[in-house]
Amino acid sequence: MTTRCSQLKMTSADGKRYATDCFAEDDIIQLVRVIPSKKSEDFLDWFVYSDNTLDGQSKKKAYTLLESGLLDSMKPGTVKCLQQIHAFLFGGLYDFAGKIRTKTISKGNTLFCLAEHLHQYLLTVEGMPDTTFDEIVDKYIEMNMAHPFMEGNGRSTRIWLDLMLKKRIGLCIDWSKIGKHAYLEAMIESERNSDRIRDLLRKALTDKIDDRETFMKGIDYSYYYEQED
Repeated sequence: MTTRCSQLKMTSADGKRYATDCFAEDDIIQLVRVIPSKKSEDFLDWFVYSDNTLDGQSKKKAYTLLESGLLDSMKPGTVKCLQQIHAFLFGGLYDFAGKIRTKTISKGNTLFCLAEHLHQYLLTVEGMPDTTFDEIVDKYIEMNMAHPFMEGNGRSTRIWLDLMLKKRIGLCIDWSKIGKHAYLEAMIESERNSDRIRDLLRKALTDKIDDRETFMKGIDYSYYYEQED
């Protein structure tokens, strides 16, 4: 969880300064979202957009992408669509934004698709059917195992998944209903058994496909999944 500051210096009435704990960024975002005020979203725009880390800048781009209408012009379920999403999220931040990797990579004990086989593997994944929930999840799992980019795969692929769900079956994922560790563990397990991730995603389905708050909240959680504990 991201912390805005570890301690906040406060000045008391007697002129002395004291150190006090302050909220983590995710706690502040959740608190502000439940405040019944028209100014809540304006505050969140300022608060979140002020993060100038690489992840913070990429998150700003994700918000812009969702509100720009560009996703509507992309062809869901295709490799090109995923490349377009990745290029938008990480353009100007990584020199490989939108480019399929040419090196073999791994994470923990997981070795992703060998670079020399990646191009053909991606064509196979693209050709998978995506007309039902189960088909879409199968396609999502395979794309996750392919890991086509050097960095930024999860953040890009979750948007890719939501776009397929929205266009094909009129639903999307409310990511705030899926805990970070439960999601990460289920995705690792999906290489052998997809039941757990399928169940998590199914229970988090919502028909609020045009709800701004649902998608903004989804971005917040998607980026939170990638943060180190």
